[in-house]
Amino acid sequence: MNVIKKSFDLGDGRTIEIETGKLAKQADGSVVVKMGDTMLLATVVSTVGAKAGVDFLPLSVDYQEKYAAAGRIPGGFLRREARLSDYEVLISRLVDRALRPMFPEDYHSDTQVMISLISSDKNIMPDCLAGLAASAAIAVSDIPFNGPISEVRVARIDGKFVINPYVSDLERADMEFLVAGTENDIVMVEGECDEISETEMVEAIEFAHKAIVVQVQAQKELAELVGKTVKRTYSHEDSNPELKEQVYAATYDKVYAIAKSNTSKGERGDAFGAILMDFIATLGEDIDDVTGFLSKKYFHDVQYDAIRNLVLDEGIRLDGRDVRTVRPIWSEVGYLPAAHGSAVFTRGETQSLTTVTLGSKDDEQMIDGAFINGYNKFLLHYNFPGFSTGEVRPNRGAGRREIGHGNLAMRSLKKVLPGLEENPYTIRIVSDILESNGSSSMATVCAGTLALMDAGIKIKAPVSGIAMGLITDEKTGKYAILSDILGDEDHLGDMDFKVTGTEKGIVACQMDLKINGLKWEVLTNALNQAKEARLHILNEMKKTISAPREDYKDHAPRIVSLSIDKEFIGAVIGPGGKIIQEMQRETGASISIEEVGNKGIVEIFADNKAAIDAAVGRINAIAAKPEIGATYQGKVKSIMPFGAFVEIMPGKDGLLHISEIDWTRLETMDGVFKEGDKIEVKLLDIDKQGKMKLSRKALLPRPPKPEAAATENKPA
Repeated sequence: MNVIKKSFDLGDGRTIEIETGKLAKQADGSVVVKMGDTMLLATVVSTVGAKAGVDFLPLSVDYQEKYAAAGRIPGGFLRREARLSDYEVLISRLVDRALRPMFPEDYHSDTQVMISLISSDKNIMPDCLAGLAASAAIAVSDIPFNGPISEVRVARIDGKFVINPYVSDLERADMEFLVAGTENDIVMVEGECDEISETEMVEAIEFAHKAIVVQVQAQKELAELVGKTVKRTYSHEDSNPELKEQVYAATYDKVYAIAKSNTSKGERGDAFGAILMDFIATLGEDIDDVTGFLSKKYFHDVQYDAIRNLVLDEGIRLDGRDVRTVRPIWSEVGYLPAAHGSAVFTRGETQSLTTVTLGSKDDEQMIDGAFINGYNKFLLHYNFPGFSTGEVRPNRGAGRREIGHGNLAMRSLKKVLPGLEENPYTIRIVSDILESNGSSSMATVCAGTLALMDAGIKIKAPVSGIAMGLITDEKTGKYAILSDILGDEDHLGDMDFKVTGTEKGIVACQMDLKINGLKWEVLTNALNQAKEARLHILNEMKKTISAPREDYKDHAPRIVSLSIDKEFIGAVIGPGGKIIQEMQRETGASISIEEVGNKGIVEIFADNKAAIDAAVGRINAIAAKPEIGATYQGKVKSIMPFGAFVEIMPGKDGLLHISEIDWTRLETMDGVFKEGDKIEVKLLDIDKQGKMKLSRKALLPRPPKPEAAATENKPA
């Protein structure tokens, strides 16, 4: 083995080590990245040559966590790692988005990057190391790559920026971003924050980039040590300069005119398709496959240039807008009468129908991952059916795109949800995209906000979102920032930058860059223009509903949260759960209880008030403390020669002495009571041992003295 290692410091004494040459040596490139006890194995394999007719990079990135890395056995019937979890998919997407723009545009070999968590440190998050590991694996291979890149997490904790902070410190962070970049540029940003300003966000990204530069340099030095600075040669694209010139000459002006005609997405697509078909028809019927393929490729290049030039030269976009205008917006709440909350949000040709469902603690999502496990009370699911874009596409469950878009919306809305004391519900939001032409994830944020307010959830502030685009000309230096981008502008542009926030500031963002050399000035301008668009959308939303409803819908389930002393938790549950199960069966309510500090938090869930009241009464009776001087409806539990023991609360008995039963002296307990009798008693005292002294006669009218009675009966 020729094991080579390279390590570097994060700037605070913590180190990261990259090792190659020991594991997975048959892959084109493999490394192990280690920080603390966390270890990631990253491999890359890329086929030699490319399939005919392919004009894109068939890249797949898979991140998977081995349960053994955390000393755990997977749950489920099979007890083995299965399909990727949503968390693993999200990390795979983060790495993919950073790597994909860095491969040469004409490189089309099947390429697979695999990253495995093989050892886990509970205090070190592996996601911030996955991009570094993947890039390092490519760096020590002969695969063509315009990197290296790296990814880091930047968080502001106690007012200071920290790179790759410990899990235990993240709870105190007011902003958290995963940032990817090269030695010179930023290529990807994603994260969440507590209503920060645009300036603060730029400062965080700049701080992250300084750490990225160090990590990129370490990879370059590792590649030199391995001897992989020279990459493989390849030829993956056919070319026909004469055909390209012919396509441009015949179609450019027509495409430019259609782009400027302010038509709908469908009409525009049909018109572009007709121009291409007319051109191909001029080539004759016997054109070969290569000529047909290249004609379509060059026509796509025509569309790319024409649409971008229209924006840069005339400031006109495909639908006739200028660069700052947001498409028309309309929204409606309460559209679905049976849902607990619902909203329709439409912006241009993008539409989301979103619902909110309120559930109990039993509806919480159990998360069983190698690194993260626990429970989740807030779920957001995003669906993107084929008909939303006029396509025929079978439903095969949520794909990576749906998971990623839903996660961005979830991050945004999570920031404004009320705390546990104000909101005991498990909340599920479902966004069904009914139309799509640009930024359906941002439509989900807006519709989700409206639906939450319609459901009566007391969110801290409404959230809106906007997708920004960028078109640049490297030769002239001209650029245009586009507010509320269309689907075509996303595809043909240089940046997709989604920003969400309240009136106070930003709560989440996601940025992908497709060019090198984004200046900080351009990023700052994009953020400021996004703020203008966000606030405009927010004002439009407020015209529909400006604050959460005062109460939940009549048909929405109700949850009451009670706090009881820790000592009563066992009494509420009962032996083997007998008491709590009996209460649920008899009242029809769902009851859960958990210990939090020195208290027991009881949640009672039911779909009607009577069931709630009955369960609350019974729990209060169990957990209440007897008060001296109070009157109770008791139940005779046992009879003794000297009196009776009476239960005044579940599990709480007191002695009713024979002398406290009646004002008349009783010689014996025979025939006075029988077990099970219900009697009203007063609590006179509780001694130091907790024994209770009860009285019945204290509640009875005191009989008159004998001499007073004789005077009253004497004739006048």
